[in-house]
This record gives sequence, C-alpha cells and structure tokens, in this order.
Amino acid sequence: MTSILILNGPNLNLLGTRQPEVYGRATLADIEALCRAHASTRGAEIEFAQSNHEGALIDSIHAAKGRHGGIILNAGAYTHTSVALMDAIASVQLPTVELHLSNVHAREEFRHVSYIARVALGVICGFGAAGYPMAMDALLAHLAQEG
Repeated sequence: MTSILILNGPNLNLLGTRQPEVYGRATLADIEALCRAHASTRGAEIEFAQSNHEGALIDSIHAAKGRHGGIILNAGAYTHTSVALMDAIASVQLPTVELHLSNVHAREEFRHVSYIARVALGVICGFGAAGYPMAMDALLAHLAQEG
C-alpha cells in the first residue's frame, strides 16, 4: 500500500478562522478527514502533520524517506522563503507536490516566488481544501507510473 506524507506549515493550524475569505472555512481537522476518506478510496495510507516551525518540517521530510512514497507539502509562507525546505526535499529524493489553498499567483507579488516548486513534481493552488485530494491523485498517478 502506498503511503503519503501530507505536511502542513505555519499558520495552517488556524484554518477555519484565519482569513476565511482567502483560505476558506474548512479547518485543518476537516481537511485531514477529507484526506483520510479520499486515501481510503484510493487504497493509500497517509500521515498528516502540521508545524509552525521550519526545523520540525525539515525533520518530517527527512523522516519520510523510507517510510512514504511521496510528500504533499503546503509549506505556507515558507514556500517563498525557505531554501532549507527546498534542500530537504531535494535531499530525500521523494516526489513532492506543492499545494496551496489560495491562488498564490493572484495575490501579493512576493507570493509568486516558490523555492519548493524548483524541486516539486508540480504545484496545485487556488482550489481550497479540494486541492488536497487533487494533490493525492496527482502524486498517486506519478507513483503508479514510476512503479
């Protein structure tokens, strides 16, 4: 059975109350339930985690090697600033999908830059919580092709 790490970065623990006009009303617990339900229909297992700390996210990425087939990463604001997260993804050599709830390209200019995209299979953004199952499907399709 394929296992996926779904990793969420800073401030995503505040979903549902933090700028719902931008990020939607779904909480992180709602998104986790959505992901678990979708994974069960796809025959996949997931580990779902969140941290506000860059080092903890890096530790989770490192620990994923040998445990998971790939990573879905919503790095939040670290997407635009963290060379360390980019290097961690490149180092573990696991296929990674970058994910954002909002359409970062329709927002502030600084959000148009992604260090994560340089080492990701692809980027899904702007579909709210529905982006998570999309990212799972894309990653699972990639893993099946690698087979």
